[in-house]
This record gives sequence, C-alpha cells and structure tokens, in this order.
Amino acid sequence: MYRHIELGKTGGERMIKLRALIHKKKVSLAGYWPKKIYGLLSCGSGKRMKVAHRVFFYDEQEAVAKGYRPCGHCLRSAYEKWKLTQKHYFK
Repeated sequence: MYRHIELGKTGGERMIKLRALIHKKKVSLAGYWPKKIYGLLSCGSGKRMKVAHRVFFYDEQEAVAKGYRPCGHCLRSAYEKWKLTQKHYFK
C-alpha cells in the first residue's frame, strides 16, 4: 500500500512540513495531478505550476504506481523510455 503524504491544511503548515521532508531527503519528487506528470523538485516546469495542483512522492516507484509519467524536461531519458511504451499516443 502507498503512503499518503499529509502536509497540513494551511499553506504555512504545508510549507513547514514539506521543507522538513525535503531536508530529511524523504520527498524526492513532485507531481502535477491534473496531467499526472512527476519530476524533480528543482524542475523549472514544476515550479511554475499552481500550488493547489502539486503532489509529492517519496520515490519514483510511488509516482509510477499512482499512474504518473516522467517530466519531459527534467527527466528526459525516463520520459523517452515511457514514450516508447505509449505507441498508440505518439504516431
């Protein structure tokens, strides 16, 4: 079963908890839930998304298991491998 990262209800609570998890290296990836994309915390594309649309993952296995795909910018090689498995989408 996959754990849910509970960050809190307010923006301040979320920021404090998230910073602590990142500092402890427990959170390594962020995602964009409307399009189910995950990437590095440092990705410029991810930093531009609305805070309300962000989700966080402990690792890549968790993101993939929840149906997210790699970011085409910060995880280029993983994205290219994923794209090869999606032939019906990319003709």
